[in-house]
Amino acid sequence: MTGNRTKTVTIAIILVVVVSVGVMFTAFTPGRDDSGGHADAARSDGRERVDLLARVARYTAPFDPDSGYRSPSSDDRATVARAVGLLVEGHREQAEQALSDVDFTLGTVVDEADGRRYTEIADRSDEGPAPRGWGRVYVADDGTPERRRWMVQVPHPVADRHTERVGVGVLRGTPGGILLIAGAHRKAGRGNASDVAHRRDTVFDAVADELVRRSLPAVQVHGFADASARHDVVASTGRGSVARGEGRDLADALRDDGFAVCRAWARSCPLEGRSNVQGRAASRQRVPFLHVELSNRIRTDAGRTDRVVAAFGRVTDRWRKGGRG
Repeated sequence: MTGNRTKTVTIAIILVVVVSVGVMFTAFTPGRDDSGGHADAARSDGRERVDLLARVARYTAPFDPDSGYRSPSSDDRATVARAVGLLVEGHREQAEQALSDVDFTLGTVVDEADGRRYTEIADRSDEGPAPRGWGRVYVADDGTPERRRWMVQVPHPVADRHTERVGVGVLRGTPGGILLIAGAHRKAGRGNASDVAHRRDTVFDAVADELVRRSLPAVQVHGFADASARHDVVASTGRGSVARGEGRDLADALRDDGFAVCRAWARSCPLEGRSNVQGRAASRQRVPFLHVELSNRIRTDAGRTDRVVAAFGRVTDRWRKGGRG
């Protein structure tokens, strides 16, 4: 009888140990995100480790002309823009509260590519069946607001194929940047409602305006079909002329790497972007703005894309250091 009782106790102890080990193994096994890489989604410091390029690609993948778009009210636009301004000034809690009023979230992600942190501003409705299409913002997060010196804008993700990937590459290339991405295909809205590069009544434009008011220079990335121009790149300062120095730096870097560049400030080029509303706003504020069109053969070849992104770095690094013109 005693032997049976001892055997029962021993078995019970073994079971407890096995269960405990299983719980510990589960607790300490890293989760995986849906890009196939490891993600510490439940980190105690609230930061999620991600491949930023994969994250943005997943976000933009559903965009198509039929994916839907809801025009924001003036209050919606003003609230998101004000929140981004608060964040850039270092008022994170106030920004988060403002964003919650329009059903946006604010979180921190750590890019696995280089360990840099970014604050991600995202629309909660993007996770549901009927996204509003208001876009995302990624803000370099190093605890020093005064170091946020420049931005890269992607107004036509997917429609201008792989420009969202170029935008991430430019953001990764130089510290202190902000990435602004439109939230829908340019043809998803009624008429041209979701073509944010040519509309003043979008969240994208409101955020761009807010950052231009803080004198942040911008490069806006577009794409064209190879048959639309004889060049690889069309570089323009849009409506203004403040960024001609930066434009020359970019064009020289691209030329030196073997790309054919049309310089819109020096000659007539196709796709000059003179009607671009963000460029016009920057011109009014005397803030540098570059409108850059990239050929399809650049955007669909990883090696060429990397070389072009490196050339952008000559300009964004200049902005990071406070240089202009």
